[in-house]
Amino acid sequence: MRAWLPEQQVYGPEPATERDVAGLNRVFAEAFTDRYRRDGLVGVRVPHLNPQVWRYALLDAGAGSMLWRDEAGQIAAFNIAHRSGAEGWMGPLAVRPDRQGAGVGKTLVRTAVDWLLEQRVATLGLETMPRTVENIGFYARLGFSPAHLTITLTNDIATRGHAAPSLLSQRKGGAGDEAVAAARRLAHELAAGYDFTREILLTAELRLGDASLVDGDDGLNGVVLWHSASLAEGRPKDEVRILKLAARDARAFEAAIAGTEAAAARLGIRRVAIRCQTRYDEAFRYLVARGYRVRWTDLRMTYEGYPEPHPPRGVLFSNWEI
Repeated sequence: MRAWLPEQQVYGPEPATERDVAGLNRVFAEAFTDRYRRDGLVGVRVPHLNPQVWRYALLDAGAGSMLWRDEAGQIAAFNIAHRSGAEGWMGPLAVRPDRQGAGVGKTLVRTAVDWLLEQRVATLGLETMPRTVENIGFYARLGFSPAHLTITLTNDIATRGHAAPSLLSQRKGGAGDEAVAAARRLAHELAAGYDFTREILLTAELRLGDASLVDGDDGLNGVVLWHSASLAEGRPKDEVRILKLAARDARAFEAAIAGTEAAAARLGIRRVAIRCQTRYDEAFRYLVARGYRVRWTDLRMTYEGYPEPHPPRGVLFSNWEI
């Protein structure tokens, strides 16, 4: 692995663990606040992430959780690389501002690419801010090409008047196991090799959220993995965030969105956030017509020879952020 940068006295990678969350949070907040400042958003201050969200990210990534330290043993950079079946992606990744511009970022990305290729992924990607042209150029020089946008949309919903949601947490024992297996089969049917099982089980284990289910006559027609835990440290629960969504067809997609809104209302949470990949133009138009508003954009980029599949039918959203 490309791991040693003697001229900067930065060494690694080493595994990032739960003991490193405080240091990861500091680098994360400093690096992204500095990025926004350089993009002209001087007043933006990126908060620390919820430690439980970090725990989810690290456990999800496993051996793909990597960090680098400076000569004093402090965290100087990190990259959290994830694999969900055949899908590989990296994020978050950051370099401490005082160590940027000296090749550390290239080492982070190349090391994670090497690791993901060793895992035999078929898709390899990341997301970056589309207005940050130097980021796009940086990743392009490392073999990534721009694809489509991921648009974050939110909708403020009523907390009454929803049908009762169908949730994974309501299915005990064998019924729960079968629902998880059905979700795995559905994702694989839409894109061969895709598997969100680990994320679904971790979400339940850490009590970060739940999965909304859409049953059909012949099996599961839709599944939505969502988190209700606050993304930022020390803040109340204020939204349900959709991380993964698989729907067999347009009707199942609509039912999946309605079911997730019902789950949010049941928790007394008024806002639902979804990150919609724009290659699904009908899904995007449906969300806008339903009242969702555009809040943010990210540019999806994929590594040469490892594109993201586009199912011939249905909808498959896979969030490349935590």
